[in-house]
Amino acid sequence: MTAQYDDGEDPLAGYAALATAFTAGVAGFAAMARRRGVRLPDQVPPWDVALLGTATYKASRLLANDKITSFVRAPFARRQGEGEGPEVMDEPRGRGVRRAVGDLVSCPFCVSVWAAGALGCAYVAAPRATRMVCAGLGAVTLADWLQYAWTWTQQTAEE
Repeated sequence: MTAQYDDGEDPLAGYAALATAFTAGVAGFAAMARRRGVRLPDQVPPWDVALLGTATYKASRLLANDKITSFVRAPFARRQGEGEGPEVMDEPRGRGVRRAVGDLVSCPFCVSVWAAGALGCAYVAAPRATRMVCAGLGAVTLADWLQYAWTWTQQTAEE
């Protein structure tokens, strides 16, 4: 008997497929890295953790909520409404794997695990290039915060 939610939705098999794909991707990367003699860093400096974290945050927001990346989510989710700034709110659609992918791509918290995995693998393979990508995403994050601060300042001044 397969586990199922009370509402009749059955994304659990899809979730299992996604978890398997993620695990296989990380294992495949690890096997390839080992075969090529890529060594894990002895340590990850706190600055790099902060940079990777900021980049993971921004990458997950871009993939899960940005208007421009709606084309990625469209096969798996439908527009529910507008969010703040350039963000939109999508809700998953479909059943099974399609629903599971919809849950993934419309949830920045869910996407962040995949983004962190990809950035972590990239950091091992090409740390300098990954730092540059992360710095760019970090700069966009800072710019977003400044945009929101500016908007808040204008709204406060108008009151």
